[in-house]
Order: sequence, then C-alpha cells, then structure tokens
Amino acid sequence: MKILCVMGARPNFVKVAALYRAFAKCPEFSVKLVHTGQHHDDAMYRVFLTQLGLPDPDYSLSIHGGSHTAQTARIMLAFENVLASESPDMVIVVGDVNSSLACALVAAKEGVPLVHVEAGLRSGDKSMPEEINRILIDQMSGELFVSEELGVSNLRSEGIGPDNIHFVGNVMIDSLVYCREKASELSVTTQLGLRKNAYIVMTMHRPSNVDSSEDLMLLVALIEAVCKLRPVVFPIHPRTKSNLIDKGIWHRLETIEGLHLLPPQGYLEFINLTSNAELVITDSGGVQEETTFFGVPCITFRNSTERPSTVGEGTNRLVGGLNVANAMHIISEVINGEKKPTSLPALWDGFASDRIVQIIKKKYLK
Repeated sequence: MKILCVMGARPNFVKVAALYRAFAKCPEFSVKLVHTGQHHDDAMYRVFLTQLGLPDPDYSLSIHGGSHTAQTARIMLAFENVLASESPDMVIVVGDVNSSLACALVAAKEGVPLVHVEAGLRSGDKSMPEEINRILIDQMSGELFVSEELGVSNLRSEGIGPDNIHFVGNVMIDSLVYCREKASELSVTTQLGLRKNAYIVMTMHRPSNVDSSEDLMLLVALIEAVCKLRPVVFPIHPRTKSNLIDKGIWHRLETIEGLHLLPPQGYLEFINLTSNAELVITDSGGVQEETTFFGVPCITFRNSTERPSTVGEGTNRLVGGLNVANAMHIISEVINGEKKPTSLPALWDGFASDRIVQIIKKKYLK
C-alpha cells in the first residue's frame, strides 16, 4: 500500500517521524515523504530531519512565504503534480498548517483516501488560521485520529460518524519518548552556565503577539521583569527577530541582563532545555503538550487553546494576550512552589503511531 505523508512546518516533522517509524515496521506499507517547504532553512528544517532520523523527503516542493491564500494555492498546484505522478492509495496529513490544508484539498478533490492525524482539536477561535484549517481538514478526511478525548466529542458534534473517529493518543509524545534519552545526554544548560530547574524558557512567534510595535514593547517589558527573577532562555523565531529589528526594538533585548538569546534550536536541544526548566512561557501549541508530558509548568499567551487537556489535566495555564501583570503573578506562584496538581492525558504513552498503523492495516489491508 502506497502512502504519501505530508509535512511542512517543524511540528509536522516531529509527528511524521513517529508515523514513519511505525509504518517502517510493516513491510505492507510503502511511505513516501512530501515536504512542502513552509520551514525550509537548516535551522528550521534540516536539523530536525537529522535528529528525528527521517530520510530526505521524496518530494520537496520548496514553497514558502507569501500570504496564507497564495501559499495554500501554490502548494495545491505543486501537490497535484505529485499526486498524479505517484497515484497513492492514501494521503496522510498532520496538524493544522497551510501545507496540511492544501494537500488535504487536493487529495479530497482527486478522490484519494485522506487521513488526518491530530484531528478534532478546537480552540473555538476562528480568527486563527489554524482553526479554519483544522475544521476543513476534518470535514474532508475519511479517517480521523484524535490525540485527546475532547476531540472525539468535537468531531461528533460536527456530524462526523463514530466509525471514522479513532482516539489513539498523541503522536508528538511518541517522538518525545523516542528522543528523550538522547536529549538528556546533551549539556545545553551547562554550556549556558545555568542550573537545572532554575531558569525559564520562552518562545513567542504568533502574529497576535509579535506583529505590532505595541505587542513587541509589551514582550520586552515582560522579559525585563522575568529576568529580574530568573535567567531566561529565548530561542528566537526568525520572524519574531525580524519584526523586532524592523521596528527598532531588538537593541533593547540585547542589553537585558540574564537573557540568553539563542537561534532556533534543534529538536533535541529544545526538549533538553524545556525538560530541565523551572517554567516555560510560550504561545506555541506543541510546547503546551511537551511541558505537560515533562511536568514543567507552562504559561501560554493566548486567549484559548485547541489543546484543553494541557490546561485541564496538564501543567498549562492560559494568559490572554501579553498581560504582563497576570503573567508575573503566575510566575511568582511557580517560583514560590505553588504548582497546580496535574496528570498525564490518556494514551500519551508513546504508542499512538503504532495504534494508527494497526487501524489502517485492519481497515485497508483485508
């Protein structure tokens, strides 16, 4: 059975790597990788492939930049050619990026069975491009693999039949389990002169937090305040750095005592940093899940999350927008030892990908 597996941005690589390893155990499957090019430079792409053990993609579409609409359209046209050349039995898309939507649309239009891994996640905020992508992909998919229990209810409420919905757990956690030992062998904290559980990691890249001068000034004010309490490690997204430079604010970051500004980190380096941190501040979806798995407190600068299990069961707390006062209150609580009780969401055990492969095998290889 020939399967095309699509990846575009860094979180996709982590999830696809887990799926690729699981399919490799079954000789009945032939999996080809398609990289659309959303994240394409060495720091955002190549190092992830190497560390996750993924081979070079069979197809690299090299499409990046442009508006959401233009990017989606260009990926659709390029993927249509791949589909015509390969005639696959199935297309698998993961997550909620434009690459996933574009390739899902092409597969659905061409009548190729479509699988969505990480289906059913909903933030309720349709101003987020990812929310639109998630809803559309789920409506087109024939098999929907869900990472947390509420996702099943979300899909059922949208009219999707129970036979097509499979609660299997979180494939991102599969890669985390697979790479955890390798990551623990690194000495990232030592190289930075930091002690374990005595520093804070920050990531920030969403347009709602880093596009306007006002938000960037609030971000700098937050970092200045946090650095008075603990050292801060900030692996900075290229887009965030570019905005800070363009708006004349970058120089302020460079003068903050206790701030470690780093380029984008490899997968192993980043999970080494987050797993040993006292606290993580982010606006990323995947980081909410990783910190929950590691039991590390997380503050997310968003009004809502499509991953509610990280709040209800995990270590995550939402802070709407760049609210410095609210954030500092929570940070002080964590530093003073006031951590909320947490548990690991169901089936976040490292075997989600194996469950997915077995379900596909049972339904499609009779």
